[in-house]
Amino acid sequence: MSVSIKSAREVDAMRLAGGIVANTLQELRNAVRPGLTTKDLDRLTVRSILRQGAEAAFPHINNFPGSVCTSVNEEVVHGIPGKRVLREGDLVKLDVGAIYQGYHGDAAITVAVGSVSQEARRLMDVTEGALDAGILAARSGAYLNDIGAAIQRFVEPSGFSIVRQYVGHGVGRELHEDPTVAHYEQSTRGMRLRPGMTLTIEPMINAGTEETVTKRDRWTVVTKDGKLSAQFEHTVLITDGDAEILTLPAVGEAWGQPAAAMHSVH
Repeated sequence: MSVSIKSAREVDAMRLAGGIVANTLQELRNAVRPGLTTKDLDRLTVRSILRQGAEAAFPHINNFPGSVCTSVNEEVVHGIPGKRVLREGDLVKLDVGAIYQGYHGDAAITVAVGSVSQEARRLMDVTEGALDAGILAARSGAYLNDIGAAIQRFVEPSGFSIVRQYVGHGVGRELHEDPTVAHYEQSTRGMRLRPGMTLTIEPMINAGTEETVTKRDRWTVVTKDGKLSAQFEHTVLITDGDAEILTLPAVGEAWGQPAAAMHSVH
């Protein structure tokens, strides 16, 4: 396993890429409403990323047929934008990646379409809290497994389940780099976290079973029992103190704040 330690220059580029992703996700969140198609969200994503001088990352990953992953309700991840119409009460997961100055930003949010059920809202809250818990555990001197253990401790009391098949990852010049970042406690501690490491933390939490299946399109992953799923994701930088979230809006007071100073900024 070869883990890249980023220089100050590389981190600056990743902050810019992350800011572009965050700005795009804000635009998508504001646009979501009943009657919109997932293809409409893809078009908005392309316009937003290009307008900011960057390039969408996902079309470069095994020719993914879109610039944003749009996963609705029981769809866990890798949903393909298309003709599906968003309806009142849906949950839509929006995962965006962008390339700027040769470096990647990667983040995801779950958005309620209009008014959603109490269970859907609780699932969103638990998933967002799980991401916060994972980020707070991502400290220099800690171990990779501390991230997954923190997420698992946070999620277990809710009765929801953690998807184990899909994980976070290192990120930088490539969208997917070493190491793998599990969102549950493993039997080994894993590598020690060091300043300069850049990772995605992206728990996928299901209302029912953790088991998933892939649809015939070979991309879209759904819950095996058809129940709801939610996801939130940030790209983070390991520092000498709290992890720095790199996928924050490029304009605003939240830019560059450490994880401990933040809550619900996704």
